[in-house]
Amino acid sequence: MSRRLRLLFFCLLAPWCVAGWAAPPAVALHYGPAAPLAELKVFDIVVVEPGHGYDPQAFAKTGSALYAYVSVAEVQSSRPYFGDIPAAWKMARNGAWNSEVVDQTPAEWPEFFATRVVAPLWEKGYRGFFLDTLDSYRLAKQFDEAAQQQGLVRVIETLHQRFPGIRLILNRGFEIVPRVKDKVQMVAAESLFQGWNAGTRRYEEVKASDREWLLGQLRTIHERDGLPVLAIDYVPPADRELTRATAGRIKALGFIPWVTDGQVGTVGVGSVELVPRRVLILYYGGESASLNYASPHRFLQMPLNHMGYVVDYADVRNPLPEGVFQDRYAGIVTWFSGFLPEGRVRTVNQWLLARLGERMPLAVMGNFGFALDRQFNEALGIKGNASPPRGEQKVAAQDAMMGFELAVQPSSGSRFEWVLKNGAPAQQPARALIEHRDARGASYLGGAILPWGGFVVDPFVVTEVPGTDYARWMVDPFAFLTQALRLQPLPVPDVTTENGRRLLFSHVDGDGFPSRAELAGSPNAGAVLLKEIFEKYTQVPQTMSVIEAEVAPHGLHPETSAEMEDIARRMFRLPHVEIASHTYSHPFLWDRSVRHGLFNDNSEAAMSLDVPGYTMDLRREIVGSTEYINSRLAPPDKRVKILLWSGDTAPSAEALEITERAGLLNMNGGDTSITRTNPSLTAVGAFGIRKNGYLQVYAPITNENIYTNLWKGPYYGFEQVIQSFEMTEKPRRLKPVDIYYHVYSASKRAGLTALHKVYGWAIAQPLHPVFASEYIRKVRDFQTIAIARDGGGWRVRGDGELRTLRLPAALGTPQIAASRNVAGYRSGAEGLYVHLAGGSAWLRTAQTSAAPAPAAGLTGAEAPAAAPAEPGSASAPVPARPLPYLVDANARLADWSVAADGTRTDFRLQGHAPLAFSLANARGCQVRADQRTLSPERSTAPPGGNDVLAFRLTHAAAQIQLQCPAR
Repeated sequence: MSRRLRLLFFCLLAPWCVAGWAAPPAVALHYGPAAPLAELKVFDIVVVEPGHGYDPQAFAKTGSALYAYVSVAEVQSSRPYFGDIPAAWKMARNGAWNSEVVDQTPAEWPEFFATRVVAPLWEKGYRGFFLDTLDSYRLAKQFDEAAQQQGLVRVIETLHQRFPGIRLILNRGFEIVPRVKDKVQMVAAESLFQGWNAGTRRYEEVKASDREWLLGQLRTIHERDGLPVLAIDYVPPADRELTRATAGRIKALGFIPWVTDGQVGTVGVGSVELVPRRVLILYYGGESASLNYASPHRFLQMPLNHMGYVVDYADVRNPLPEGVFQDRYAGIVTWFSGFLPEGRVRTVNQWLLARLGERMPLAVMGNFGFALDRQFNEALGIKGNASPPRGEQKVAAQDAMMGFELAVQPSSGSRFEWVLKNGAPAQQPARALIEHRDARGASYLGGAILPWGGFVVDPFVVTEVPGTDYARWMVDPFAFLTQALRLQPLPVPDVTTENGRRLLFSHVDGDGFPSRAELAGSPNAGAVLLKEIFEKYTQVPQTMSVIEAEVAPHGLHPETSAEMEDIARRMFRLPHVEIASHTYSHPFLWDRSVRHGLFNDNSEAAMSLDVPGYTMDLRREIVGSTEYINSRLAPPDKRVKILLWSGDTAPSAEALEITERAGLLNMNGGDTSITRTNPSLTAVGAFGIRKNGYLQVYAPITNENIYTNLWKGPYYGFEQVIQSFEMTEKPRRLKPVDIYYHVYSASKRAGLTALHKVYGWAIAQPLHPVFASEYIRKVRDFQTIAIARDGGGWRVRGDGELRTLRLPAALGTPQIAASRNVAGYRSGAEGLYVHLAGGSAWLRTAQTSAAPAPAAGLTGAEAPAAAPAEPGSASAPVPARPLPYLVDANARLADWSVAADGTRTDFRLQGHAPLAFSLANARGCQVRADQRTLSPERSTAPPGGNDVLAFRLTHAAAQIQLQCPAR
């Protein structure tokens, strides 16, 4: 069988293979106890130690495959079958790995291995296996080479007989490959250029003679047997440059590379390189009641999220994390407001020095947390000023990123000066961000960018506005983080947008359902909401919740329960309404261990609605309220999807875990309330917060309670949310449009008028309606979506919920014909919004001289792509004309398909409102919806750009087909 046919054969078995593409898979190995599978899924095959409890079947849904590491000729005493191996079968000991070498010649051994080692893993769902230690019999003092090799062949043959469809990777075993090449997916070998000496526990460069011998073996297998070759090398995990260079050398030989650390416990570099999307923030938990109220979470996480980064937090009161390398982390940020407790200073000090030694980018904000000693002075290139400034201070240097929201003023706070060498800063390049000089000419640095990262100290980070609860950024957080952490442009997973349009949804907290509206006849507020809002704005997906204790017959208002339950049932039957719970008793304080604000000042403050005889119980609040709604209010074909947090919206990790295990999504909190009165990014919240691994998703925009001064008036104040929508759209699209309010808004005419104004504004915008649950799933997908550099493009793997990448201008324009599962793009203020057709995609971009047209979101015509759609793959047909592509749509895209010659494109749109979409490069093509020919509503042709045809339909779903003439 030829190498090409062999690849196609395995293509039929492998989830990573797409019809028509037979590229060798990208392979990763990770033997750690907590392999970061969310990131590793960007590889096609991930070899793990199966004893750590992974679920290969669940992992297969990501488009990747989990393979089990199994040792054939060695066994450690920790293995459950160790005691059942006869002593006569143990022929030697490998002291370096503390294992016994197993004789391969006993007739019973192949069946024992298949039954005791492989079968339990097969039952767990593993279908691929990495067979290691095939040559270990050579550690014995005496052995029969031919007999041992024949034993190995019998093991492999037995596995194929017992487990049809099994996929095997052999680690070495070169001599037996010709006899089993039809049963093997690939052959691996270790230490081609760089190795790990387990005996001395040192990294070593492979000797030239050893490398040439191994290279000869691998080339023979590759060329003679037509098998892919996996070369595994070992490099210190902190040396990312050598890791990357070694992988490049291996790849240049035509082999599949995997370069990792000696313990195989980090995300190395293979055929593709994972883009690190995590940032670790160190904070001191003693400075706030909880992480929810800590400055780095309140202010810093939002910019990082917007730039595409997931934030991990480490409270310096606890043991600091290990294994923080550039494989997964883009950098480290510290944010302290003052000095740390004396007992933690040395630990934090040494931990930071170690990370600096590993060349991990570091950004320091607020305060260093301790006085810089000589070791830190040398490492950072700065030192504390010996004396405070004297006399008038004048600005000596101010970077453009300073004075972002408020002008910089001189300060006598913590300041620094350069460590000098020959009259210049010892570390180069060095650039002051803010520097003052006093009357003596002494320099006082408040921030700088240096080779290790950068710093900016108080009061030049965030400052409070006197007499208000407002704050202002003194430094541009986007610019500072980008420069201090040396962040490179990347395709940013974007939760605000789908198919080029900003998302729109609404969600309602059930508070006030029993209220009587101040309208003629004093109707129930819920009934008013149903009639005036829900039944009128049917194009806006609604998420409606109730509080059980307010509406249930066993609750606080039994006399009106029947009326309220009937209203709730009518609401929940509406097709544009999804169901949520707003808990049982509406807790005001979710985490009783965290006293903050009113609860800190007033021990008598109410903890929830006063339900007689009830004591707060998390399961009753979350699971119990959901069961009540499902059993009494929800239609048979609808279930509760979401738990909307009440009160302080700061649930504990336990509450989040209960919600997750109940199969519920969750949302609320975040407090984004930016307006013209408070025009600051400090009033824009993050995507959410994670506690003990469980994610709370924040509401994109806050509710009317804030805009109406805690419902004290003016009651029309919610119309200010339009300002929030506009200010989170430009100059950056930070949030989707979420119309979030309570039932009690329908109890006052001014509140209703505000709602009508807000809904009217929203439906007049070119938005993409979704349910709140769809947005929540996008935020969850954001946490785990993986992006990798893949030759000349970008590989993307996610859950398929998040479908937009925001492409910075520096990365150019998508080449649709050379990409895969990319449906189109549209311009925005920060670059292009790229539309993905599913959870997995491959994106190629190219620089273009044509600027994106601001209205239609289009660039100049693409040149036909001459390169394959994926590095290393078979050549793809290149259409003779620029492919049509989707510019925007107000509905979800499905079943995107483009004919090889580019003459036909098929896709489905499924939305919540009458369809509106536009296409580029479609002039001259016939466009049909459900077999009916469409005429464009309008067309535009920006100078130097592509024609854009816009279409509208009267229904919310359609199968679209483009038939274009060949050119």
